Amino acid sequence: MITIRKYEDKDRSLWDGFVASAKNATFLFYRGFMEYHKDRFIDYSLLCFNKEKLVAILPANVNKNIVHSHQGLTYGGLVIQSKVKFEEYVLIFEQLLKFLDNNKVEQLYIKELPSMYSDGPSNELEYVQYLIGAENIRVDISSTIEKSTSTSISRDRITGYKRGVKHKLRIIEVEEMDSFWNQILIPNLLDKHKVKPVHDLEEIKLLKNKFPKNIRQFNVYKEDEIVAGTTIFETKKVAHSQYISGNSDKNKFGSLDFLHHYLISEVFKEKPFFDFGISTENKGMIVNKGLLSWKEGFGARATTYKTYCIETINHQKISKIFI
Repeated sequence: MITIRKYEDKDRSLWDGFVASAKNATFLFYRGFMEYHKDRFIDYSLLCFNKEKLVAILPANVNKNIVHSHQGLTYGGLVIQSKVKFEEYVLIFEQLLKFLDNNKVEQLYIKELPSMYSDGPSNELEYVQYLIGAENIRVDISSTIEKSTSTSISRDRITGYKRGVKHKLRIIEVEEMDSFWNQILIPNLLDKHKVKPVHDLEEIKLLKNKFPKNIRQFNVYKEDEIVAGTTIFETKKVAHSQYISGNSDKNKFGSLDFLHHYLISEVFKEKPFFDFGISTENKGMIVNKGLLSWKEGFGARATTYKTYCIETINHQKISKIFI
């Protein structure tokens, strides 16, 4: 009853409509977001049908004989609606692996969606990966504030916030991205890490234009000069700092403490989660201790972004689990 086929351009409205109603999807899974960098990836997104009804999708790309969900996204996995029960999920995943195996795809890599992004319980994938012997090949540590359980803000972060008040800093949400990218973010990343932002300026402007309610830019000013900022990716339950950066005076002015104190306590105070993003490098093997400590000073604690490797031939292990 379950059939799988590859995504085609004609499926765009069907795909986006499904994302809008899925229990474990965010705006990153809309085609308008996935395709901003389509020149870098060969799309291998899949649609899963029960009879003729779309019941699941897999945002994905292919690289050689490996399918990834998705190398251009922060997270991925099988996207479903809340009506899908566990037995159907397992059958879908079995047919998905069988489809990949039949098409000479040997491995499926999945960057698991953290549970805080789901509308409700959504751990089906965790069991299926255990069942088929998926290999956990990477774990990144992120720092997340869960409003209902978070610890209090540290003395250092409060001191930084007060420093910002003393220096009369101002926070403004802006539509333009140029000043933060060109004056703060790009110079800092080049100077400290010899890298560029994942999204270049034109890409982030394109994405913000497509998703103005989800991508928000907050800048900090001393008088009329920008001194810091953060780019927020906002979903239903999570405010995620995609980029955080300040100029060389950020400690003197307390600009980043001032900014995030305001965002957490005012702008996103009703959000269940505030996620600062990962503090790991070298494929998760090294932790930036200073960065992690700063985030934890706001009461954030560890959450994980996990990547799994699944051998597609292991669909054979699924068929007889139900008694």
